[in-house]
Amino acid sequence: MARKTEIPSSYYGEPQKFDPTFRGPIHNRSCTDVLCCVIFIIVILGYIALGTVAWIHGDPRKVVYPTDSNGQFCGQQGTPHANKAILFYFNILHCANPAVLINLQCPTTQLCVSKCPDRFATYTDMQYNYRFNKSYWEYYRQFCKPGFDNPWKSVAQVLRDEDCPSMLVPSRPFLQRCFPDFITRNGTLTVANKTNFQDGLGKTRSVTDLRDAANRVTAIQQGTESGITALLDAKEVGIKIFEDYASSWYWILIGLVITMVVSLLFILLLRFTAGVLLWLVIFGVIAAVGYGIWHCYWEYSVLQGKPDADVTISDIGFQTDFRVYLQLSQTWLIFMISLAVIEAVIVLMLIFLRRRVRIAIALLKEGSKAIGYIMSTLFYPIITFFLLAVCIAYWAVTAVFLASSGDAVYKVMSTQPKCQYANLTCDPETFNKTNVTKVCPGAQCTFAFYGGESVYHRYIFILQLCNLLIFLWLVNFTIALGQCTLAGAFASYYWALKKPADIPACPLFASFGRAIRYHTGSLAFGALILSIVQFFRIILEYLDRKLKGAHNAFARFLLCCLKCCFWCLEHFIKFMNRNAYIMIAIYGKNFCTSARDAFFLLMRNVVRVAVLDKVTDFLLFLGKLLISGSVGVLAFFFFTRKIPVIQEEVPSLNYYWVPLLTVIFGSYLVAHGFFNVYAMCVDTLFLCFLVDLEKNNGSAARPYYMSSELRSILNKKNVKRQSGKKK
Repeated sequence: MARKTEIPSSYYGEPQKFDPTFRGPIHNRSCTDVLCCVIFIIVILGYIALGTVAWIHGDPRKVVYPTDSNGQFCGQQGTPHANKAILFYFNILHCANPAVLINLQCPTTQLCVSKCPDRFATYTDMQYNYRFNKSYWEYYRQFCKPGFDNPWKSVAQVLRDEDCPSMLVPSRPFLQRCFPDFITRNGTLTVANKTNFQDGLGKTRSVTDLRDAANRVTAIQQGTESGITALLDAKEVGIKIFEDYASSWYWILIGLVITMVVSLLFILLLRFTAGVLLWLVIFGVIAAVGYGIWHCYWEYSVLQGKPDADVTISDIGFQTDFRVYLQLSQTWLIFMISLAVIEAVIVLMLIFLRRRVRIAIALLKEGSKAIGYIMSTLFYPIITFFLLAVCIAYWAVTAVFLASSGDAVYKVMSTQPKCQYANLTCDPETFNKTNVTKVCPGAQCTFAFYGGESVYHRYIFILQLCNLLIFLWLVNFTIALGQCTLAGAFASYYWALKKPADIPACPLFASFGRAIRYHTGSLAFGALILSIVQFFRIILEYLDRKLKGAHNAFARFLLCCLKCCFWCLEHFIKFMNRNAYIMIAIYGKNFCTSARDAFFLLMRNVVRVAVLDKVTDFLLFLGKLLISGSVGVLAFFFFTRKIPVIQEEVPSLNYYWVPLLTVIFGSYLVAHGFFNVYAMCVDTLFLCFLVDLEKNNGSAARPYYMSSELRSILNKKNVKRQSGKKK
């Protein structure tokens, strides 16, 4: 007789022992993971210091406003350029040079203007027409350097000194810069209905040259390879979308409020509908697979008599047209066998796991009851959302100030192609005292970009990484605080022997106070572990984007494997942290001890864990789809004017799908927020249920705290206490 190998009971820790003083979440507890708490506080103070330093050195105006060749901001209030918010390029054709992307500088004078040119013109034509009409100069001079008022200056000298542009091109503002007004007509790119123009230097140029130059500028400013025409079209679409939001925001908010009400009702009614929903879906799947088996058998029997259908799959080999395989009887036989195996597995799982499925349904119902007694938990996500908004805002502001911390860097710009000083750094205050203008006549010291050579500027990238890591830490700590708070409140419900009489007053507030006062270090410890993994995942995603064009197959394969491993690790850590926070909320132990106890407790009941996890995930996902889908259908009929009663109230829209998709996506997020509370409730009740089974036996001294439905499923009973003698 073969010997059966068994895992000893102590392999995953000893079952928890009965404690007569235990009455739910422990109140007399001490601070845990103090060292991590101290480090966390120091890091927060350092983060504040980082934000302060970035605020001192940074200047968001460098991001908000474009900068002209003299280093002045266009459109900033309180400056001479307050009414000149648009940057104008003297000769945008110079930006088509590939060196622009290397030097990050377009080698032409850039000027702040109040409006963009609206016509084609050249300086030569202006000078000729000025003899007959002075208005030509009045229009042209607004695109020349301030203070220049000599329309008779020779064209060669004007272009050498870059006093005025050699040409004007009909343009429109985009990204606060003047770009040629491209319009595609019958597949042909035009500007002001022209495909060619004069560049003011005696040459006829194509409009495509302007497009190439504009693409170089957008590549510098936006870091994108998209064409300028595509960006301009995107801007027009964006304006229309903004108009749709402006006219429909009221109805979008109404849709989200409806989602909140429906989500609340759905959760509260799960105590009555959880079992029905789950069993209907299970038997629906069984029926669907059964129909699939019958259909495959019918197709197989029809094709079996045909001569061409007896060919095997291996005989015909690989075919790009998959309909060929559907003409073979062997294909339907394989489908039928596969579906039969799936059907058998589902039925066997239901037979052997039916009790565990019933336990999962009972816990889902109990979770609905718990939320019904502690309704304040449904509104705790508002606190989490507020804290997350603060973290995101601080991170974004700090990142912007860090990115704009550089000093203005000036470089020599020359119209002569062989100037030896071109692209070298210079000082505009001392530039006229150097011999650069003598060696390279017409050379100027113009603004190039923002940077610096100090220690602070050299470590800007490292500071940005620190900003990202601390941001992830704070975000995960905020989520951990919410999970621990909710777990403590729901644990107070479970360990109340007589519900709702024994539920303590203000369980949510009391749980929040315990988490902040005693377990900040433990929550920060778990959040730090998760943040480090997420930080490496972000770095891997960044490297993946950079290596997309690489031809090294091994590097791409290795990167793909690392991304997969870190994805799995992140989800495992999230699962363990969640259960560790529940144990912290109940017993008040440190993070490592709580994570170990939670892991061993789950491993001693691994089948129950798997069943409950999948049943809960499925029901919640079904609920999210049901709610967002229902509200989405209602929004579709509303915005497409198919509800006669309120047809006149529907706003006129450019794209009805803009508010529709917003309502659907927003509804899913709202439902996700409510259902996250419910999922935390079920997970907490499940761990308490497992502890209850190990600690208690139903006697008068050790009664079960689980509901009567759970006791009946497990054939457990509580022995009633004998009433004392009446006096």
